[in-house]
Amino acid sequence: MSILDNMLSKYNLATDADVYNAIREIMQEIALAGLYRGGFFNKAAFYGGTCLRIFHKINRFSEDLDFSLLQKNQDFKLEPYFKALSIEFEALGLDIQITQKEKKHSTNIESAFLKPINDIYFLNFKSQKNIKIKFEVDTNPPLGFEVENKLLLQPFSFYVNCFTLPDLFAGKMHALLFRNWKNRVKGRDWYDFEWYARNRVKLNLSHFAERAYQTNHLNKNFIGKEEFLILLKERIKKVDFSSAAKEVAVFIHNPESINIWSIEYFLQVAGMLEFKNS
Repeated sequence: MSILDNMLSKYNLATDADVYNAIREIMQEIALAGLYRGGFFNKAAFYGGTCLRIFHKINRFSEDLDFSLLQKNQDFKLEPYFKALSIEFEALGLDIQITQKEKKHSTNIESAFLKPINDIYFLNFKSQKNIKIKFEVDTNPPLGFEVENKLLLQPFSFYVNCFTLPDLFAGKMHALLFRNWKNRVKGRDWYDFEWYARNRVKLNLSHFAERAYQTNHLNKNFIGKEEFLILLKERIKKVDFSSAAKEVAVFIHNPESINIWSIEYFLQVAGMLEFKNS
């Protein structure tokens, strides 16, 4: 059995969506391996929903690879790591294309896209050509977070520098409260929020506040969990949770698990949160 076949064998592949999600996640893990070989994690740490999925086994798939530099450096570029990424995929017989995202205006985010050039065949499955993995690196990150090395065993054994769970939680709550999706609601944010609460992860309120200060959503007077809970409950009362459930359903195996979602449900979950800095 090849490395790719072995990686795919751990998934439940009952539907075409299962196959698509599994192949994308395998490509994400190969990309992490390439970044590791290129020395990327000496300068950056992995965070976001895909980090939560790969290293903490949340029961939903994720799309993008999100990273934060360990120190601010607005001259940072992703392009020097493209060769290491290509070599990693080529070693497994996969041809890819990596494209730098052109910035239309100045931002703190360095972005790139990776996609297969040809159809991918392994075991008895073929991927759709439209699999695309987005990389985003925050070059001017809010600091005050902690990192830890997390182990992946495939496609080989290597360590990935990751945000700790309380800081992952802080980043998620910043996105949940302040993300601008216009008229849409990102159900994945609420699924993750529920997971953190269920697993009694303590929210690093200080890092949340640093993120909110940087994006001008809060001022320096915001320091306490009481103020945070007021913000959260106000946000919950405005959410269409039927739309949120519909958005996340394609990323999970058991959509019936979110039938309980409602404003009242999430208000009660909010009341059970634990805080690292309380």
